[in-house]
Amino acid sequence: MLEKINKIKKRHNSQSIINEHITYTKIRLIDNDGKQLGIYLSKDALNLALKQNLDLVLISDKSDPPVCRIIDYGKYKFEQEKKAKEARKKQHQATLKEVKMRYKIEEHDYNVRINQALRFLRAGDKVKATITFRGREIQHMNLAIELLEKMANDLSNLSDIQQMPSKDGKQIVMILSPKR
Repeated sequence: MLEKINKIKKRHNSQSIINEHITYTKIRLIDNDGKQLGIYLSKDALNLALKQNLDLVLISDKSDPPVCRIIDYGKYKFEQEKKAKEARKKQHQATLKEVKMRYKIEEHDYNVRINQALRFLRAGDKVKATITFRGREIQHMNLAIELLEKMANDLSNLSDIQQMPSKDGKQIVMILSPKR
């Protein structure tokens, strides 16, 4: 029996408290099928679990008495990892996509940039609209701000302005985020 416990110790090296590591004297016991068996001494519950070739796992130590369950710990751990992986898969990280242009942009080029921004916003990404200046063009900053405001207005049905147009060196930047 001691040899079997040592094998189980080596096999289960994680955060969950299992088998003889449960230090409570009395525990509420749930069997493998989810049926409550009642309140047991922890050593009796451990013997019951080992007879079934299963593990005694502490589920909740916050209740009085603590809740333990007789389950196959390897299978339980696998299920927990699978649930966590599935939850991570469903999350979408919003990335920041950039649309660059100049303040002297032609209508067709502007429409291409709008379509790029629309595609990014529909995918759930944020859009950073950047207008760059060369040389003395920086004197026409008001035209660039008007262009960014026009862009925000054109995309207003799909986006909110997260950051108003602001000067950043030789460029003006505005960040749009998708509407929820």
